[in-house]
Amino acid sequence: MGDRIELKGITWGHSRGYTPLVACAQRYSELHPEVQISWRKRTLQEFADFPIEKLVEEYDLLIIDHPWVGRAASTQCVLPLDAYLPADYLDDQLKYTVGYSHLSYQYGGHQWALAIDAATPVTSFRKELFEKNHAKIPENWNELIALAQQGKVAVPAIPIDLLMNFYMFCVALEGEPFADEEKVVNSSTGTEVLKLMKDLWSRIDNKMFSCNPIAIAEIMTSTDDFWYCPFAYGYSNYSRKGYAKSLLHYTDLISMNSGEKLRSTLGGTGLSVSSFSKHKKEALQFAQWIGMPEIQSTLYVYNGGQPGHRSAWEDEAVNSHTHDFFINTLPALDRAYVRPRYDGYLHFQDEAGNPIQRFLLYGGNAQSVLDDVNRIYRISRKQSNHVIKNS
Repeated sequence: MGDRIELKGITWGHSRGYTPLVACAQRYSELHPEVQISWRKRTLQEFADFPIEKLVEEYDLLIIDHPWVGRAASTQCVLPLDAYLPADYLDDQLKYTVGYSHLSYQYGGHQWALAIDAATPVTSFRKELFEKNHAKIPENWNELIALAQQGKVAVPAIPIDLLMNFYMFCVALEGEPFADEEKVVNSSTGTEVLKLMKDLWSRIDNKMFSCNPIAIAEIMTSTDDFWYCPFAYGYSNYSRKGYAKSLLHYTDLISMNSGEKLRSTLGGTGLSVSSFSKHKKEALQFAQWIGMPEIQSTLYVYNGGQPGHRSAWEDEAVNSHTHDFFINTLPALDRAYVRPRYDGYLHFQDEAGNPIQRFLLYGGNAQSVLDDVNRIYRISRKQSNHVIKNS
């Protein structure tokens, strides 16, 4: 037997992002004793911020967010998977994608990651608290505002999540963002969105301004203070018995007063292979294996994962195990809005939520906030042009 091959992977620190990868790596090594795979975790913020082109020098396998693919294409720091994986395998991934998850990792004519995890902001609620209080679960904006007025609504309000919701409301008001290279959205739509957001977040407990979706789920499952979250990235872990003190149920998003359901901003994660890996063949084989429908709908999902393969989302046993998390939220995934992926966008994503948060916390002029957001956008576009010219 030859020397043992050691692959190193980097992922994010929540159970959804870490536990299924460790479990799958363990089983893969049992099936392939010559390959040992270890996973290191980083925080959600580090996951969003740390440059992928630095991580590829140390890790063979990388869990990435789809807005990174513009950078990946520019630097070629991860492998174009279409040049290495079988065409029929990639065709299956496309056919059974959850919404635009698979396509979100395509950029510049190449596939830079496999969508092994899928997510978008969806609605979560404490079913038993609504039943106990004979209360109606909101179905539209006005009902949401009424429940928020009672202090029963939790919703993430850190800058990144506010920005994702800003996109969602732009889409709802028929002002799909990023159609113009000079401004994110037209002034009338943008200012109306900010005022709409102010209407909700002004009724929310200020501690939400330090909460990401995980913190919201933890608050909602560890106390009975909040009954309902209208939009936060879904975590099927909290809909599984035994994971938290109380159970969260998940469902599709509310309708705006026009009657159209909201389209939230696609999240999820993808698995990439480093161009610097000394064991590309073995890393690619593991990536292909973990993305297979039979792994995604068994080992991966039952170890806390939130798969990217549609077969798992429609699986009866998986839904029984998660109180129908997957089938109930799938419509929201299927219509989710896909963020830009140009090289330079991540500067915008890092910065543009800050003026929105300040406005929701302290007030101010909506047009001035939008001017700030547009200024950050133009800087990110210039960064993109600069990087491309010098890469």
